[in-house]
Amino acid sequence: MTRQKSFKSRVRTRMGKTGESYTTARRHLLAGAVPAEPSIPALAGSTPPATGAGAAQTDRISEALIRERTGRGWDEWFTLLDEWDAVRRTHTETARWLVTAHEVPGWWAQTVTVGYEQARGLRAPGQRRGGGWEATGSRTVAVPVDRLFEAFADDGLRRRWLPDVEVRVRTATRPKTFRADWDGGPTRIAVGFAPKGDTKATVAVLHEKLTDAEQATRLKAYWRERLAVLKQLLESEEAGR
Repeated sequence: MTRQKSFKSRVRTRMGKTGESYTTARRHLLAGAVPAEPSIPALAGSTPPATGAGAAQTDRISEALIRERTGRGWDEWFTLLDEWDAVRRTHTETARWLVTAHEVPGWWAQTVTVGYEQARGLRAPGQRRGGGWEATGSRTVAVPVDRLFEAFADDGLRRRWLPDVEVRVRTATRPKTFRADWDGGPTRIAVGFAPKGDTKATVAVLHEKLTDAEQATRLKAYWRERLAVLKQLLESEEAGR
C-alpha cells in the first residue's frame, strides 16, 4: 500500500509540472521504469542484490524481503506469471508487465523476472537469459567513496590489491562506475560504487561475458577473495592517517 501511495504521489507531482492527465502522467512514469538487464551490478540499499553464479535468486533474496518490496511472495508471483504465459515472453516483456500491470518498482521487477526464469529453467543461476554467464562480488569498505573508486581507477593503487592482471579501462565516471576489459578479453568488468555516509562505501563488481558455469563459479570466489584484500588494504591505510 505504501509503495502504491508513493507512486501515485509521483504521478500527481508530474501532473502539476506538465499539466498532463493522470493517465498520461502515469504512462510516462511507467514507460521509463524498466531498466534493461543491469550491466552495472546492484548496490545494497539502492537496488536489489545482483545475481551471481551458484545461488538461485529465490535463495539469495528471502521470501520476506521480496514480499516487502513487491507486495507478493515468490510462489504468488510465479503463479501470476504462469497464468500470463511468461515462459513465452522475453525478459523485457515480463519485467515491463510487472511494472505496468502491478506497479512493481523497476529493479524489483527485474529481480522477480530473473527468479521466475531460473525457476522455470529459462536460465541457470549466474546465466543471462539466452546464454552468457557472469559472476558478482560486493563489499562495504570503511573509506569514502572517492577512495574506493580510486582503488579501481588508479593504476598504482589497483596493482597493490589486484596484481598480475591486465585491466584496460573502457569508461570511468567518478565516483560512480568503472568499466574495463579484463586480462586481454573477451571478459570484462562493470563496477558500481555507492556512498554509505561520509566514511563508508559499497563496491559491487559484475564480471561478464564468461564462457560457462565453471568459470563463473571460479571468478565469484576470486572476487570474494580480492575484495576482502582490498577492504583490508584501504581500511588499514585509513586507520593510519
